[in-house]
Amino acid sequence: MGTITRNFANNVLSSGTIDATDGIDGVIPSSNITNSSVTNITTLPASIGDTIESVASDPSPATEGQFWYNSTTGALKGLVQIKAWSAGSNMGTARGTLGGAGTQTAGLGFGGYTWSPAGVRNNTEEYSGYTWAAGGNLNTARSYIEGNGTQTSALAFGGDTNNLNTETGATEEYDGSSWASNPTGLNTSRYAIAAAGTQTAAIGAGGYKFPASPKFTTNAESYNGSTWTNLTALPTGRSGAAAAGTQTAALVFGGALPAATATSLLWNGSTWTSGGTMNTARTFLGGSGISTAALAFGGGFFLSATEEYDGTSWVTSPASMATARNQFGPSTNASKNASLAFGGVSGPPSTATAATEEFNSTIFSPATGAWASGGNLNTARWVLGGAGIQTAALAFGGFDTAVTAATEEYDGSTWSPGGNLNTARGEIGGCGTQTAGLAVGGYVPPGATLSGATEEYNGSTWANNPTGLNTARRNVASAGIQTAALGFGGFTTVNVGSTESYNGSTWTSSPNSLNTARNNLGGAGTQTAALAFGGQNPGVTAATESWNGTSWTSVNSMNTARTKLRGAGTQTNSVAFGGNTGPAFTGATELWDGTGWSSAIPMTTARGEFGAAGTQSAAAAFGGEGTTPTAATEEWSGPQTTATASTLTTS
Repeated sequence: MGTITRNFANNVLSSGTIDATDGIDGVIPSSNITNSSVTNITTLPASIGDTIESVASDPSPATEGQFWYNSTTGALKGLVQIKAWSAGSNMGTARGTLGGAGTQTAGLGFGGYTWSPAGVRNNTEEYSGYTWAAGGNLNTARSYIEGNGTQTSALAFGGDTNNLNTETGATEEYDGSSWASNPTGLNTSRYAIAAAGTQTAAIGAGGYKFPASPKFTTNAESYNGSTWTNLTALPTGRSGAAAAGTQTAALVFGGALPAATATSLLWNGSTWTSGGTMNTARTFLGGSGISTAALAFGGGFFLSATEEYDGTSWVTSPASMATARNQFGPSTNASKNASLAFGGVSGPPSTATAATEEFNSTIFSPATGAWASGGNLNTARWVLGGAGIQTAALAFGGFDTAVTAATEEYDGSTWSPGGNLNTARGEIGGCGTQTAGLAVGGYVPPGATLSGATEEYNGSTWANNPTGLNTARRNVASAGIQTAALGFGGFTTVNVGSTESYNGSTWTSSPNSLNTARNNLGGAGTQTAALAFGGQNPGVTAATESWNGTSWTSVNSMNTARTKLRGAGTQTNSVAFGGNTGPAFTGATELWDGTGWSSAIPMTTARGEFGAAGTQSAAAAFGGEGTTPTAATEEWSGPQTTATASTLTTS
């Protein structure tokens, strides 16, 4: 029988035995686990299986809960899924009963109703994934309007021009800047319609008419980019429902019949049939996805509950919206795993909101690593510098209630005071080791004077180098060691891309700057092989560049654009973590393999402008700002590229 190790905190084997009855393809019975510290072992459902398969390459696609042994890399892997709503930036106009279209990173909100001043709206806003900007106004102001399509090719139809008094069939098309009215409107004017499809192939089902009877309509219509055509009617009239999918494969769910319903209907292009029933009945909810993979969220009497549909049944998601609301705008063409909700009515009492939230459902492999809590800094602070490795880190400078010169040393569990910087400063760059650290640039009060100051740490005291950076700056990124360092990017009165190398005595400016000038970026690597990623100029960026000792080359961008992030590792094996996406701080973690970025399990504490140290497989993040300055330290472990046992045999 062979033995491998398993670290249960990271869901990677570090202690235990494999039952070799079927060779490596065996079960791992709990009786064989020899690590006495293991207290929680999840029993997987029978549907997942009780064996670990040996494969030469990772399965594709892999599913949540699946575990396998990669015989090529010697790694035991498994997948977990993280689902969460996170805050985006607020809309310019708080309003309810508005329409929505687009995706999570290119959303569109239009029309609606405001209570102060009271009235229907015609204004449009466009979401970039970070901020909202004004778009072209609708030709017909209205509330309870529906829409679909993309940010640059959207459709708006139906609604009420006098808020619950005058329904309309008006149809308009958006080209990314302005709305054009189609003289041919809906065949049946109504509002609170369920909408799916695209600008040139749409479907609108159900809706409400007032004061006509019946008020809850069964009407269904399709749009071909020019005219509306009546379709087979719904079995029962409903309004305020959500929809997902296409013109010929749609799902309509929730709404009122007139009581709130949890039922759903499937459309195959010709007939309606019953679909799965939601766990929570609700009306004026949001929806996205396709007919076999849909997301339902919010609605009802200020609900935050989220449900997911797999084509057969609805399951309540562990993720709930932060702002419970109804009558909001969803990006109707967003996917089930990356959705967007904006505006609406929250309460009680009923209040129009401008809040925006993004839903993300991402599958991670625990083999790519995990974060765990470490010892707290003695001084909570942000915009500090960092150097060293996870078990021998250095933190210096920064800002708590004022700019500080304090230095602390980490042994992997606790922080101890070290010698103070000669120049107290914040927004400082750092690299090197705990006993040979380098502090570079920053700002010094009063007046936030820019600094080019360079100091060297010997394990107990800092020594000033009278020769500082050629370009004094703050928020500079750095890489390398004390006697062979690189400084790049930062901010003077503008974002800069200037690059300088340090030989332990003087700084030399390179004629080649970053391709994207920026500040608050992350850096990793050495003086002659560095990596620059993220930052701000003027908006947040995901740009990544590689340095070969002479010039910078743009390479594949990060998955999450952000500023105020940090990183660790080498030019070909780096980890980037934390930062600010523009509207909010994030704990997002990404791994760089020399070619592209892959998402990993995020930090526990979303934050930016913290200190960092370590490598891709063992990094540390300390201090920084989230809602307030923090002293928290987190330790990153991963990715696991080989089994930690020295041997792996079968009998």
